[in-house]
Amino acid sequence: MKRILKSLTYILAAIYFLVDAVFMTVARPISRWLERHFVFERLRTWIRSLPPYASLALFSVPVIILEPVKPVAAYLAATGQVVSGAVTFIVGELLKLVLVERLFHLTRDKLMKIPAFAWTYGKFAEVKAWLQATEAWRAIRALSFAVRDIVARARARLIGSFSKLATSRD
Repeated sequence: MKRILKSLTYILAAIYFLVDAVFMTVARPISRWLERHFVFERLRTWIRSLPPYASLALFSVPVIILEPVKPVAAYLAATGQVVSGAVTFIVGELLKLVLVERLFHLTRDKLMKIPAFAWTYGKFAEVKAWLQATEAWRAIRALSFAVRDIVARARARLIGSFSKLATSRD
């Protein structure tokens, strides 16, 4: 029984990390776009001036507020509101990851001064490295790159079609 629970825990953790990794591929560009287009210099300066434990408290806020979105989304999906559940999950997860990624970027040095956080982050990095070394991860990455290439080619063809249409009207 203990072996089954341990295996189930690893599977659930892997699924959790995979979902976060997939969403991070979307969240990072959004986060960088926000950084380039919105100047929050005073807010950024204030966040960077915080001591380590205040930085940890601030870093925890989006996680504490937005982590319950997952069970809410699951409830919506379970009660037949699949689209609402999916939208709730996607928006909540992206918002959480964008905020957490930005805050981590701004407070990383301070957070690493907290021994428990540094230890936990080290363990997280180890699990992430292990997961990315698995055959399943490599297969999913290859598939995602293939899908991304297909979408890019389809987009280029679509843009080319519109360009030809616009040129033929002139």
